Amino acid sequence: MKEIVEGIYTWSWFSPPHQYNFNGFLVVDRGGGICVDPVEMNDQTLEEIAALGVSRILLTNRNHVRAANRVKARCGASVAINRADAPHARAQGAQLDSDLEPGQKIGPLTVISLAGKSPGEVGLHWPERRMVIVGDAVVGAPPGRLKLLPDRVVDDPPRLRKSVRALADLDIDVLILGDGESILSGARERLEELVATFPSG
Repeated sequence: MKEIVEGIYTWSWFSPPHQYNFNGFLVVDRGGGICVDPVEMNDQTLEEIAALGVSRILLTNRNHVRAANRVKARCGASVAINRADAPHARAQGAQLDSDLEPGQKIGPLTVISLAGKSPGEVGLHWPERRMVIVGDAVVGAPPGRLKLLPDRVVDDPPRLRKSVRALADLDIDVLILGDGESILSGARERLEELVATFPSG
């Protein structure tokens, strides 16, 4: 596990079909650690996560259940997801405790809607640090650039593009990405480059 930016730790596993990393994150917060989209980890990493402390696990979308149950069992943390994505997550075995709603504040993070890939996709905005944690709304691949997932795996491509346009309007510099390589500076410019490739309308 490594500290990707101050107070946010990450660990990864490589997805051969996608040819990029899937990433989990732990936000250190005095109100209790916030684990976001925890990917599978070895026992050592799980113990490092537990040592830092986790009180809440946040899932940005229905496909990022991943190792949430394992972290929940080890750390006694609660698990939250947007209610629109909850049925699919439960069908994958997720042990859910509460809902994530746009506008909700969790520690330093504010939940924002990034619907489109799935109806309940959310991001986690840290305005004071000009930062957003994103699950599947955008992918950091190749490193230093952003792309969308293929339309064939997206529930509503126009809605996703609308969400990403709104994301590009935020005053942000850092994008912490669940898939691919995070953008640690100049994130708004990279988003604007992506949005410029979208069809008009």
